[in-house]
Amino acid sequence: MMRAGEGSRVVVAISGGVDSSTTAALLVERGYDVIGVMMRLWAEEGQGGSTNRCCSIEAIEDARRVCDTLGVPFHLINYEREFKREVVDLFVAEYARGRTPNPCLACNRRIKFDLLLCRALALDAQYLATGHYARVRQVNGRYQLLKGCDSGKDQSYVLYMLGQQELRHLLLPLGDYTKGQVRAMARQRGLSVADRAESQDLCFLVDNDYRRFLRGQAPESIRPGPILDTAGRTIGQHKGLPFYTIGQREGLGIAASEALYVMQIDVAGNALVVGTKAELGRRELVATEVNYISGQIPQEPLEITAKIRYQAIESEALLTPLEDGRARVTFAQLQRDITPGQGVVFYQGEIVVGGGIIG
Repeated sequence: MMRAGEGSRVVVAISGGVDSSTTAALLVERGYDVIGVMMRLWAEEGQGGSTNRCCSIEAIEDARRVCDTLGVPFHLINYEREFKREVVDLFVAEYARGRTPNPCLACNRRIKFDLLLCRALALDAQYLATGHYARVRQVNGRYQLLKGCDSGKDQSYVLYMLGQQELRHLLLPLGDYTKGQVRAMARQRGLSVADRAESQDLCFLVDNDYRRFLRGQAPESIRPGPILDTAGRTIGQHKGLPFYTIGQREGLGIAASEALYVMQIDVAGNALVVGTKAELGRRELVATEVNYISGQIPQEPLEITAKIRYQAIESEALLTPLEDGRARVTFAQLQRDITPGQGVVFYQGEIVVGGGIIG
């Protein structure tokens, strides 16, 4: 999707990966005045110092090389302090509360589409562009967020927090393409990052071991306690509530006649409640911090489909707005892994209605 505006200035959130690099290349070809901006984000100290995988030395050099190839300016902006406060500290606090956060949602909400968008506008840019696989469409003066055309790569889930103000300034050139097509376009344009591997979640960890990280950051929350069955009987000991998530089966250390899954994390009682597959799941959740992309809260319940995790399958549901930025989602079918702290995103066909955080 492209909007009219050749000659308009656009800041591309560039990471040194194939998606953001191809985004920049496409915009240059379409006549935009492109500026590449990379964010330096906080990471824990490792053997080689503090390096976030999203902005490693190699990634910075790759991004700089791409910008040189395209003949556009490259800027590196330090958001380490803000990322630590808004993303990492929230990540730790949520686990301490017995919840399972998605740090990418917090990063998009607080860093990329807040701080970076403001920086783009301060650079006299009309747009911020990213390499997300999603689309923006304007209908009757309002902006809609749509799924990406590549159903296997669609990233609209992680953009549900956007509103009219953000979409007005957002370009998503990759939404009409598949990942394979994007890599092919990068090769055709001689971009050195055409075959670079995908970036990983938990970019701020040295080794992707969040349990080790939590043990160091919030040791007071790592307290062993009882594992209970659904009848309230103690059947084992857990190693600390932050080490578990709803639906988890592995690592419980319990010998039982049938597989057991985490059903509830009881922070007040420092207890883990487990049950059989037949006992797992529920049909309803209440979301908090709900955002409606249209900017208008529905006045009546909406029939939607919803995803309770990024990799989840959409399920039919009824969305009922509540007070205080909350909403109830009632599913037609039992949902096995409704997990507090994760995002729930609402759809009507290809349109993203909005979403919130599962309470």
